[in-house]
Amino acid sequence: MKLKAIGLLVSGLLSVGFSTSSYANLKDDVIQRGTLKCGISSDKMGFSYINDQGKWTGMDVDYCRAVAAAVLGDAEKVEYITTTSKNRFTSLASGEIDILSRSTTWTVSRDAKLGADFTTIWFYDGQGFMTRKSLGVKSATELDGATFCLSPGTTSEHNLADYFGSKGLTYRSVVFEKTEELYAAYQKGRCDALTNDVTGLAARRTLFKNPDEHIILPEVISKEPLGAYVKQGDNEWRDIVTMVGNALIEAEELNVTQQNAEELAKSSSAKPAIKRLLGSEGSLGTDLGLNQNWALKAIEATGNYGEIFAHHVGVNSPLKFERGANALYTDGGLMYAPPFR
Repeated sequence: MKLKAIGLLVSGLLSVGFSTSSYANLKDDVIQRGTLKCGISSDKMGFSYINDQGKWTGMDVDYCRAVAAAVLGDAEKVEYITTTSKNRFTSLASGEIDILSRSTTWTVSRDAKLGADFTTIWFYDGQGFMTRKSLGVKSATELDGATFCLSPGTTSEHNLADYFGSKGLTYRSVVFEKTEELYAAYQKGRCDALTNDVTGLAARRTLFKNPDEHIILPEVISKEPLGAYVKQGDNEWRDIVTMVGNALIEAEELNVTQQNAEELAKSSSAKPAIKRLLGSEGSLGTDLGLNQNWALKAIEATGNYGEIFAHHVGVNSPLKFERGANALYTDGGLMYAPPFR
């Protein structure tokens, strides 16, 4: 009778969405494997691209490097796997990648239907439009009847349909699965315009043969909170990936940098909040199933959030983006971490 009751209980749990995958332990798999499998975009300046030294670099790359440092103690133990807008969530669900760090927008439907969990907002963005200066277009509303190069299954595709529909405008579309093919087609004149996150458009424009011949229009038509996703069913792994990003944001607020982190970790006079973050007080590391110095390792590998932003997309980069919404909340932005206590 008891065995039958247990069987009925398990069947009931499965029927409401629980599964044996809820008991997965990806952290242990990553440690045993010795590498972190990171799904990224193939070529997005400032976020994930190969630099002149032949190494992957960018904000999304640094997120994975920070996770590897926190979990494995070494930021270089990352295998980068390029994904497309079409296969990124399939790659995550199948276990091909451990983290999807590909400037992916957090939406309700993705959390609800794709078997994926969002982690930390890593970049606030918005969708815009780019076209050729030669067309003489000053506003997106002047693109009525234009042809757009699009990627299938993206928020950009849906936002474009919503925006043009609300304005009574029409457009034609040419669809490309691979990002490189999409931008190559635009440069060859197969479409009149592109629509994507403003940062993505600006990053791609820097790679064009004649960047000054293309203009980003003033309209921003959506909210795009971008960040990393993990596979659903492993709460420990989701917490680890989430808190690594938050630790880098907290480090900026506390003025903990790549250069001073080790010194502060050893200092008896450091603020209690810094001691908790860096593992010299409290038990945050063991609470997450990691070493006490997990955040220290991450900060030493990549710097704090402000340093990462400045290096890859901000004042110290070719893109020179303003912090805007990505500034700390103390500086008029939206970025802040939960209390590290």
